Amino acid sequence: MKSSIINSIKSLPPLPKTVIDMQRVCNDPNSSIQDLVKTVETDPMIVANLLKAANSPLYSFRREINNVGQAVSLFGMSMTRSIGIGNSVRKLLNVDMEPYGVSSEHFAEISSMQAALMHAWYMKIDRAKADKLFLAAFLQETGKIIIASDVIQEDLATNFKADVTTAIDIASVERSYVQETTASVTAAIFTHWNFDRDFVEMIEYSDTPDQAPEEVKEFSTALHIIKTIVPINDPFGEHGIAFGLKKAEAAGYDVTKLQAAIDSILEKTRAI
Repeated sequence: MKSSIINSIKSLPPLPKTVIDMQRVCNDPNSSIQDLVKTVETDPMIVANLLKAANSPLYSFRREINNVGQAVSLFGMSMTRSIGIGNSVRKLLNVDMEPYGVSSEHFAEISSMQAALMHAWYMKIDRAKADKLFLAAFLQETGKIIIASDVIQEDLATNFKADVTTAIDIASVERSYVQETTASVTAAIFTHWNFDRDFVEMIEYSDTPDQAPEEVKEFSTALHIIKTIVPINDPFGEHGIAFGLKKAEAAGYDVTKLQAAIDSILEKTRAI
């Protein structure tokens, strides 16, 4: 891995205490929704982002959500943790996504779309896997923040942005500029933060799911399909949807379930 990227990852500050506490609560089988509510309420930024997500059309809760207890109860512990971690990580990394041609706000929206699509799709397949994949889908583009920073420091942002804008395979553009992809950089970031090895590996192999260890291959494949359908340069574009459905079919999925999830999210995103 490029030394400047290694150094950027090594210099990352530790995760906020609230995020660590959320992880601890969610990993404790004896913890309750109320325990997580109390933890979330200690961090005003996580509260604000959680309520913003709860009132987004992406999740269609049908009524205004105006307190943490409501939001956590509706999302559940796993999704609440994912939203809290995702927004905290982006704040911690000081997002500047100009090399990818998007604002930090749009980058956050794309991550939310990927996570929402994953959840809508996998809830039709396996609820337990849906919970695991929601967190991974929400965080799998994190490495783009470090790559964008490196490209800016190397004064390559203009050329990089032009190449990304027209790219069908964004990973190949990243590799040509920084010798790494979002998947490998994201995996390194969450290794640095001591995330579970299975979680790291499902993201690490999301560009090459056929090479993934057997225990995470399905997860890596699902992540690969989701980012094919919702790439940062053309989320839910015609080509991406067609290509993603083709990859899902090749992987043995019932594509009608994925198509139904795509249609549902597209209907909701029109309201954003």
